[in-house]
Order: sequence, then structure tokens, then C-alpha cells
Amino acid sequence: MLSIEQVCKTFTTEILPERASGDSRKNKKVKPVKTKILAADHINFQVKPGDIFGFLGPNGAGKTTTIRMILDILRPDTGQITWMGKRTMDIPRRSFGYMPEERGLYPKMVVDEQLIFLARLFGHDKAYVQRELDYWLERLGIAQNRKKKLEELSKGNQQKIQFLATILHDPEILIMDEPFTGLDPLNVNQLKEAFLEMHKRGKTIIFSTHQMETVEELCENIVLINKGKVLLNGNLRQIKRDTGRTVVRLAIENDPEMSWLDNIPGVAVTKRRADFVELYLTAPTSTDDLLRLVMGRGGHVLRFELAEPSLNDIFIEKVAGVSQEQDPHRYAAVAQEYLNSTTVTR
Repeated sequence: MLSIEQVCKTFTTEILPERASGDSRKNKKVKPVKTKILAADHINFQVKPGDIFGFLGPNGAGKTTTIRMILDILRPDTGQITWMGKRTMDIPRRSFGYMPEERGLYPKMVVDEQLIFLARLFGHDKAYVQRELDYWLERLGIAQNRKKKLEELSKGNQQKIQFLATILHDPEILIMDEPFTGLDPLNVNQLKEAFLEMHKRGKTIIFSTHQMETVEELCENIVLINKGKVLLNGNLRQIKRDTGRTVVRLAIENDPEMSWLDNIPGVAVTKRRADFVELYLTAPTSTDDLLRLVMGRGGHVLRFELAEPSLNDIFIEKVAGVSQEQDPHRYAAVAQEYLNSTTVTR
């Protein structure tokens, strides 16, 4: 088990203070002020061997710092990180495969030469590495690129090569920072399938992403951090159940807006889409009551679906501190702002 226990990390940086309003001393030098930033604040979570684990948080939450401490690139100020009871600083580097958010291969080096070189640094013989490389190049549909320089490939194919550099030395733990960023749907699907294959091989996979639907598809367990603190940690299904909310998705022919829902006690409409309206139910209205009301109106019901809250909704509510149920308009504005920020980042 990978165990992160009471881990803290503080950085000291220098920030230029803003000039006071009306200060006309343009040529006067402003001295930077030393400021401490708490990037990890008593972080606790565990990852079971063989798990596909989602490591979530907004930009600047402390995810990359925590990942670097797991890999012993950075040392925590306090707390400890262990794998199967041993400190990660005492575990051989070949036990880890790391795919950083900022990709770091050699752009002018031929693909297969650098992948073989990197894998052999961890002690594997060339024949083993060649077999694995041949398999994965075919598996990911990029065998035709093996003799090309990395810089000659598309961004999506470069990302596949970075993934191969992460796994070819057969590590126990795969840690991937934003592995799906910038990929088209076809390449995202190929990478998901590769994740599942590594999962079947018994690998422990930890990955960070802003694509919540991918986390819901692949992960049983997650941790969500913000400003260096853990906000959520545990089984994803249980986290959804703990919200205590039932989501209803409703579609009626020739009535896309269903404005009459706004007048029903206990009904909070959270989304109006072209294909359905999404709402939360609370007392005094139950799902049976709502269905009777809908049927009583005489329209043709195209969709009446009960679901759990999405991870995307839970993420935004926890990070922004705004409830979709209680304040859907503010929630929608915050959700759009978050979407814009992640799109810019990508």
C-alpha cells in the first residue's frame, strides 16, 4: 500500500509588493518580500496495490508537489510516505514510472532508440525491452513512427511515446500527471485501454486529470485536494452516496424547458439542456410524486432517469464552496469559470 501520512511542504518565494495608490515614484526600486507558500498541509491518503486511483484538484492545489514527494524528487518537511511499509526514499527508482505534466523526452532523437535507451537505464536487457516496445507500438497504432524523430510526430503521438517511456521498464507504480491533456477522443480511448491493461498486469496507477468523466470511468477511489488540504478521500461510489441527493434527468416531447417544474416544492432545477432537464429532489416531493405529476400532464415522456450526482458537480461544489442545489445560477457561473480555466491550461 502507498501511504501518505501527515505530509507537509512549504516553499519560500519572493513577491514584488504592489505600489500604493498615488505613489508616483516610478524609478524607485521595490524590494521583493519573502513569502511562504504551504503547498501541502497535513495530507493523508492511501492507495491500495493494483488500484487505479484518481488524484484530483484545481490548478495550484498541490497535486504536482505531492507527486514529486511520492517520487522522492522533493522531501516533505514533516510526515512520511511509504510503499508496502518502506519509505519511498529507500525504494529503487525503477519501481516507479512517472509521466510528468511537462513532457521531457528528446525531440531530435529517434523514437525507438530513445525508448530502448531509457528502459535499459533501469537494468533491463535489450531483448526484453525490444519485445515490449514492439508490442506497445503496435498496440497504440504508432509502429510506423518508430524510426522518426520525436519532433516529427503529432502532439498526440508524442504523448503516446511519453506514456511508453513511463511503462517500458516494468515499474510497480505508475504516476501520471495530466496524461489525457490535449488528446483527441480516439487517443484518449486508446490511453484508457492501455491503463486497463496495466491494471490487469497488477500495476498501481495514480493519475491526475481535470476530466472527471474519465475518473468516473476508471477509478474506484479518489482523493480531492485544494490549497494543499484534502477535501475528499475514499471510495467514489460512497462519496456520491454521502451527498444524500438523488438526481433526476427528465425529457418530455415538445416541452424542452419544463418551466412548470420551478413551481413544485422540493424541486431544484440545476441544468436545462437541449436533451434533458436535470434536477434535485428534496422533501416533500419524492420521485414517485414527480413521476405522477409528469404523467398527469399528458406529455410523451422521453426520459425519466435516476442518477447519482456527477463527480464534476461534487468537485466544483467542494472546491468553490457553492451548492448546485441551493444556488444553481451561481454554481453555473462558477462551473463555466472553471471550465474556461482548464481549457486555457490545456
